Amino acid sequence: MARLLHLKNKVVTMATHVISGSPPLDAVRQQKKALRTLVRRQLRALPPIAKQEEDEAIQKHVLATDWFKNSQRVCAYVSCASLREVETSKIMAYLLERQHEFPGMKKKVYVPRIEDKESHMCMLHITNIDEDLVANSMDILEPTPLMPLGNPRANMMESNEPVDLFLLPGLAFDKKGGRLGRGGGYYDLFLQNYLLLAKDKGWKQPLLVALAYSVQIQEDLVPMTSTDVNIDALVSWDGIHPFSSQMSNTSSS
Repeated sequence: MARLLHLKNKVVTMATHVISGSPPLDAVRQQKKALRTLVRRQLRALPPIAKQEEDEAIQKHVLATDWFKNSQRVCAYVSCASLREVETSKIMAYLLERQHEFPGMKKKVYVPRIEDKESHMCMLHITNIDEDLVANSMDILEPTPLMPLGNPRANMMESNEPVDLFLLPGLAFDKKGGRLGRGGGYYDLFLQNYLLLAKDKGWKQPLLVALAYSVQIQEDLVPMTSTDVNIDALVSWDGIHPFSSQMSNTSSS
């Protein structure tokens, strides 16, 4: 609850910075830009065999945890090779298979769809990777807005049930829970809105877990503004790194 109230306060703080045009915010933006350039270069240099090994290890770690297996409603990203995101194919296959096997348990899988160029995206329910997704202009697979029979897909923000887990991509991360996205602001804005919705409805806060290659993890803190959202844990090739008390108190085996 305290974290959600803090998030609401941070939105107000950010608005004040934008209006005043304060130099610190400009400096942070420049730091973000420089770090993105560096990490993108390091990702391009990551050998394919190393990438494959890390993909396998990261997904294996996720699939072995109780917090993942016990999550009933999950928001996950469909990995994009051109963005050099950590692979999620095995994770998605597991989620969709369990969704079909245990429909009475209300398992649901939501994936992102970009709505516009103003950092707005939605999370829509899918049941099948091959039938429910199409490539957008950036070659990222997204859910179609309508189901095969023409009905609108279930929108997570309109659900009467809370999300248990968000599996997040990103570009750079630190060892304190800091996350740097690719610059579009889609995930930060969406998470802000969802956390406020969860607060209003009295729902338990979801786990925010990011997946990262070794070259994406920084020794120094990543630059963040007041509207950037911290993660609860990071999964990398060498295991799960918890940052929040919520994740530390969750069984990982």
